Amino acid sequence: MASTVLPPRSALVVYGSETGNAQDVADEIGRVCSRLRFTTTVADFNSISLRQLLQHQIVIFAISTTGQGDLPANAQFFWKSLRSVRLPPTCLLTLRFASFGLGDSSYPKFNWAHRKLYNRVMQLGAQPICDRGEADDQHPEGVDGAFVPWLVQLRRRLLEEFTLPDGVEPIPDDVLLEPKWILDFADCDEQCVPVCDGTSETENVGKPADPTLPPTELLQIDDGIAATVLTNDRITPATHWQDVRHLTLKLAENRQYSPGDILAIHPKNFPQDVEQFIELMDWTSVADKALKFTPTGLDVDLATYPQPPKPPLGRDSSLTLRALLTNYLDIMSIPRRSFFSLLQHYTTDPFHLERLREFTNPEYIDELYDYTTRPRRSILEVFTEFTSSRIPWQRACDVLPAMRSRQFSIASGGHLKTLIRPDTTTLTKVELLIAIVRYKTVIKRTRQGVATRYIASLAPGQEITVTILKGGIRVKDADMVRPVVLIGPGTGVAPLRALIYERAAWRSERGVNVDGKETELLFFGCRNEDADFFFSDEWKALEGRGLLVFAAFSRDQRRKVYVQDLVREEGSRVWDAIGKDCGMVVVCGSSGKMPLAVREALVEVFQKQGQMARFAAEEYLIRLEKEGRYRQETW
Repeated sequence: MASTVLPPRSALVVYGSETGNAQDVADEIGRVCSRLRFTTTVADFNSISLRQLLQHQIVIFAISTTGQGDLPANAQFFWKSLRSVRLPPTCLLTLRFASFGLGDSSYPKFNWAHRKLYNRVMQLGAQPICDRGEADDQHPEGVDGAFVPWLVQLRRRLLEEFTLPDGVEPIPDDVLLEPKWILDFADCDEQCVPVCDGTSETENVGKPADPTLPPTELLQIDDGIAATVLTNDRITPATHWQDVRHLTLKLAENRQYSPGDILAIHPKNFPQDVEQFIELMDWTSVADKALKFTPTGLDVDLATYPQPPKPPLGRDSSLTLRALLTNYLDIMSIPRRSFFSLLQHYTTDPFHLERLREFTNPEYIDELYDYTTRPRRSILEVFTEFTSSRIPWQRACDVLPAMRSRQFSIASGGHLKTLIRPDTTTLTKVELLIAIVRYKTVIKRTRQGVATRYIASLAPGQEITVTILKGGIRVKDADMVRPVVLIGPGTGVAPLRALIYERAAWRSERGVNVDGKETELLFFGCRNEDADFFFSDEWKALEGRGLLVFAAFSRDQRRKVYVQDLVREEGSRVWDAIGKDCGMVVVCGSSGKMPLAVREALVEVFQKQGQMARFAAEEYLIRLEKEGRYRQETW
C-alpha cells in the first residue's frame, strides 16, 4: 500500500515567560500539535520575527503578565516590533492563531499582557481559530483549571480547521513522541573514566565541607552573576513558627538596580535526594560519566534545528547525570499533568499505567490536583510510589522539568546598595528578606521549598549564582518627591524598605529637607510585635525624617488587625497623601486576599475622606492605576 503523503502542516508555538510557567504551557501545546501531525517549533517571542509568523499554518501564543500589566522580558523586543506604527494594518491578514494567557486576578491588570498581544495581532488582521484562554493563579487548581479545558477546545478546532487526509490519524497518546535531543556519552569511549574518579587534583573543588549539602560550584546560567554570601541570619525567634532570613550578598561585579527590582537565585538539589533518584532509576553505573546532547533527527541542519535544552553540553563538556540532577533538573517540584503524560510510557505495571492515564485525562483534573498540588507531592515521591517507572537516562531532560530560578524582591536601597572596601573601592551589595518554606501537608509529611531549603543552607563566604531582573514598581525621579503610601505585610516589606532608603538617599543628594513632614506612610502587618516585626529598629531611627509607621499585629490581641484595617483608621492621612498631595500607593506582599482587601479599604477611604460616591471612588482608584500612582508587586 502506498504511503499517504501529508500536506505541509507547520505550527509555531511562541511563549513569553518570566518564571517558566508559560514555557511549560507552550511545551504542552507543542506536543499536542505534534500529535496532530504538525511540524512544530516552540520558541520564545524574542527569538522570532514578525515575518516568521507568516511562515506557518498556525501560530499559538502562550504569554504571562508581569508587574503592572507588562510583557515578560523575553517578549519585550518582539512586542516593540509588533507595536511599530509603520506596520500596515493588514500585514497579518493571513495569520491564523490561538492564544492563552497566564495571570493573577489579585493584580489590577489581570492578564493584561495577553489581552494587549491578542488585540494588537487582531488589529493587524490576524484571524483567531478559537476563543482566547486565560488562566488565573488564584484558581483552586492553578493554571490547569483553565488550561486543560482550553487545550481540549484547541485540539478540536485544529482538527476542524486543518483536517488530516483520509487514512491519516493523529498520533495516539500511547505512542511516545521522539524528543529533538537526547543525552549520550561524550566523545570519549563509552567506558571512559568518570568525571570525578578521585584521582584529580581538583577533586574537592565545588564540594562543601558538609557532604549532605549541595555542591558549591557556580552554575552556567545566562546573565548569571557570582555572589558571595555575607550574612544569612534568622531574624525571627527560634520559637516562632516561621524561619525568616535576612540574607546579604556581595556581587562579583558592580550592577545597578532600583527599588522593586528582583534578585533571582538558582537553587540546587541536595545530594541525598539526587542519590535516591539515581538509585530509583537504576542509573548508578552511568551517573558520573561525561555526557553531551545528541539530535535525534537525521541529516540535521543545526542552523535551523531547535536548540538543545539548557545547559548546552558541548563536545568538551564534562557534565554528568549527577550534575544535571543536582543543578539543572527539578526532581523536588510538584509534577504537572504533562509529566504524567510522559511517565505513562515508562511503566511496566498495568495498575500504575491505568492510574497515570487517569492523571492525564482532562475529566479527572480534580484527582490530579488531590494527588499532586494538595499534598505538595514531589516528583521524587511519585517515583517512590510508582516503583515500576524507569526513565531511560538518555531522556532525562525530556521527562524531568528544568530547575527554575526563584525570584525575591530586593530589600536594599540607597546607601544599603554599596559595600565599601578598606581600600575605598565599592562593590554592589544586595539584601533579601526570605521566609523559609517548611510545613506539613494534609498527608502529614513535612514539605520544604526547593529554593528556600537551599537558601537556608548557605553559609557566609559561600558563592552562589544569581541574576538581577527588573521589577514592576519602577520608580522615577518624579516619584521621589511625592508622598507615598506603602502597604506591605510580612516579607512584602522588603521592596518597600528598598524604596524608603532610595528616597532618603535621593533627598540627601539633592539637599531636600523633609524633617517634620510625612512623606512616607508605611502600613506593615505581621503576627506578633516581638516575633516578626521586621526592621522595627530601623523604622524607629527613620521616624521623624519623613517616615511614619503603622503596624498591625494580628495575633497580639483578641481582635485580629490587618493592614487594611489601619488604612481605614488612618484614612485622613492616607487621603491627604494621595488625594490632596497627588501621592502614590505601593502594595507588596502575598497575592490573593490581601491586595483585594487593601483595594476595598482604599475605595472606602476615598468615599469617606474625598466625599465621593462608591462608583466615583472606584473610578478614582482606576485613575491612579492609569497614572502609575497605584503599583502592586505581589507573589
